[in-house]
Amino acid sequence: MTYAVTIAWLVSGIMVNMAQILKSKNLATKFQIMVEIAAHQPNIQQKDIASRLGITSQAVSEYIRELVKDGWLSSQGRSRYKVTKEGVDWILQMSRQLHSYAWYVSKVVADISTTTAIADSDLSVGQRVSLYMKDGLLFASNVMSNKGAKGVAVTEAKKGQDVGIRDIEGVIKLEPAKVTIGKVPNVQDGGSRSTDLARLEKAIKKARLVGALGTEALVALKQIDVKPDYVHGVREAAIEAAYCGLPCLVVCSEDKVTLLVQRLEEENLDYQIIDLRKG
Repeated sequence: MTYAVTIAWLVSGIMVNMAQILKSKNLATKFQIMVEIAAHQPNIQQKDIASRLGITSQAVSEYIRELVKDGWLSSQGRSRYKVTKEGVDWILQMSRQLHSYAWYVSKVVADISTTTAIADSDLSVGQRVSLYMKDGLLFASNVMSNKGAKGVAVTEAKKGQDVGIRDIEGVIKLEPAKVTIGKVPNVQDGGSRSTDLARLEKAIKKARLVGALGTEALVALKQIDVKPDYVHGVREAAIEAAYCGLPCLVVCSEDKVTLLVQRLEEENLDYQIIDLRKG
């Protein structure tokens, strides 16, 4: 299969799960109705929703009845609906799935013709190369192998430069890495002062990348003179690192662990939690 290696590079050999709402017309319609109500709540006519979505008012009524039953909408009288907290969480979850899948599709389409690798040796235009992953990056080599993926260099490159690759065949398989979560006590429970810094240092030695999620976590890292690789967008950075096979440690304030775990489980990524509380 051509260009399959590009997909493997982007998502580490894992096919991105298609968003649930793309598999079910029922869920897709519910999602659209929820978004319409969220945008215009609490006063919105069912006929207006029907007109925007191209379905009948009766169908909208039936869907709304199901959404109320599901607990995602609350009815506040005729033509008055409000999205519940559970409904907001569901919309956000579906939105993240759509975003991830759209990103995946755009990358696949954009990279069908040419993808980019790092030359591990001098390469010339038209040269056949083998492709492999190292440290989460795609490399092109002039040493050919019977296994793995292969392609043709479309640009000249010196060792260490970026090189364009076309006519890719084969797949590079890369197992996702496990994300380690180092749980630091919240400030009311002692914060960084109640953190086992020796155990934190031990966990850092096993990680390729370190993220800090929460002030308590950041201060704990500063106490052992460690500057985290990620301070902003840590959840998504950890996911991307895991997909690229890079072990990542997220030092995380206790109150932020739940949201991090939720995102990792949405991506079907393996993780472990280390309690860094003293004692």
